[in-house]
Amino acid sequence: MLITATFRFHFTLNDFLALADRNAWVKYSFRDEPAVKDAIEALGVPHPEVDIIVVNCAIVDFNYKLQPNDQVEVYPASPYTMWPEKAKLIPKSTLPYRFVLDVHLGKLARLLRLLGFDTIFDAGLTDKEIAGISVSENRILLTRSVGLLKLKSITRDYWLRSQHPEMQVQEVVSYYKLAPEFKLFSRCMVCNGNIKAVPKEQIWELLPPKTRLYFHEFYQCQSCQRVYWKGSHYERMQEFISKLLQ
Repeated sequence: MLITATFRFHFTLNDFLALADRNAWVKYSFRDEPAVKDAIEALGVPHPEVDIIVVNCAIVDFNYKLQPNDQVEVYPASPYTMWPEKAKLIPKSTLPYRFVLDVHLGKLARLLRLLGFDTIFDAGLTDKEIAGISVSENRILLTRSVGLLKLKSITRDYWLRSQHPEMQVQEVVSYYKLAPEFKLFSRCMVCNGNIKAVPKEQIWELLPPKTRLYFHEFYQCQSCQRVYWKGSHYERMQEFISKLLQ
């Protein structure tokens, strides 16, 4: 015989629900005593986005076993709520912020590297490999795949709401409050290597003829040897960063 509990999801967790279920009590039918984590994910919300679970006015963890007629309220990490630190389910992020991105987020990877963040992206990685990197290297996983976030091993992650890279990087900067940690133009946008200033004569053979004539300040990736200089692309990047900070 099926029994029921009711769930209500708060704030950004509603992004995962059908319109009719947002900001409303949703019935969940079950047998036996499933873990509340399984019920939350069955209703569409991946566990890494959940920070607080309250059942019948008492805070519980993911292992709580559902009982008949339970009333469950589920909260994301939010600056607008004041929960005790020991009750929070999302591990606290520590400096330096490092990321691994799913295979659809190549443009976002370039933008995060532009801002100076160590960002792994490889279009050839499987979901399992991406999850493994997130866990083994303590990296925050950024993804548009809800299924990837539901992998059991994942704990430090964020589901991007937007499909547009410029808006995605705004989401990440805002959610993790990254602006104070910017180290602009310190990483190669292509390979993620560190960039250092180099004398012009050292990379002379790598420069286009007009660049040799008009530019005198150069930087080189220590991994892939790509050379950077402050051309028109640099000005566009500065404009983008100014808008991002606003």
